[in-house]
Amino acid sequence: MRLLNVSPGKNVFEEVFSKVMSSSVITSDEREQIRRVLLSGYLDNDEYAMMKTLVDHVSRGSIKFVE
Repeated sequence: MRLLNVSPGKNVFEEVFSKVMSSSVITSDEREQIRRVLLSGYLDNDEYAMMKTLVDHVSRGSIKFVE
């Protein structure tokens, strides 16, 4: 059996993305988790697409910031 090479940061980003998109809110903790993933290095195509979607939703106002 071959193991997939998936970084822990990618899993965290996918979980946060799913939670934010389903709840339509983003908390300061979730923003910090995304920031850490972004600062950790290169985004692959899937992560880049998720980030673009998230930014688009925030800029349109369909996702709100909460504390």
